[in-house]
Amino acid sequence: MSRDAALTRVLEESATDLLAYLSRRVGPDDAADLLGETMVIAWRRSSDLPDEPERSRMWLFGIARGTLANHGRGQRRRWALADRLRLLRQEDHSSPAADEGLEVRDAIARLDPDLAEIVRLVHWDRLSLVHAAQLLGIPSSTARGRYARARELLRAELAVGAAPNAENGAGFA
Repeated sequence: MSRDAALTRVLEESATDLLAYLSRRVGPDDAADLLGETMVIAWRRSSDLPDEPERSRMWLFGIARGTLANHGRGQRRRWALADRLRLLRQEDHSSPAADEGLEVRDAIARLDPDLAEIVRLVHWDRLSLVHAAQLLGIPSSTARGRYARARELLRAELAVGAAPNAENGAGFA
């Protein structure tokens, strides 16, 4: 029997048990993905497949166990990153209130998507026009032109709904 045929046979015979093994450890939502990952790894390592059926089955369980370990490490890294981001967010007291600047955000949202994105990158993400252009994959001159056009449109739109005070349109000088 060829290696591919032997691996196909052992995967078919063990898939239900492997899925149950994984489900008991991570739940049904992640188990199917981990089973697929286990099978991909088994195919990549098919030359290591033992000849004896029971050893082949245990070999698959060993791969599944390694897949679980990788999954667990990935989850721990994601949780640690989320915790660090939450701490950074708590330390950042410069965040505006949820409704602050709503008219500006609405005006940006009404822009052409390319113009809105350049404004967001420059003002929200604090990128220079050169870096925004690199991120968007456009020439710097195109980014400057889009930014100038977006500012012009935003000034006009914000001036239409503006009350006569100096606070309106701040940040787009």
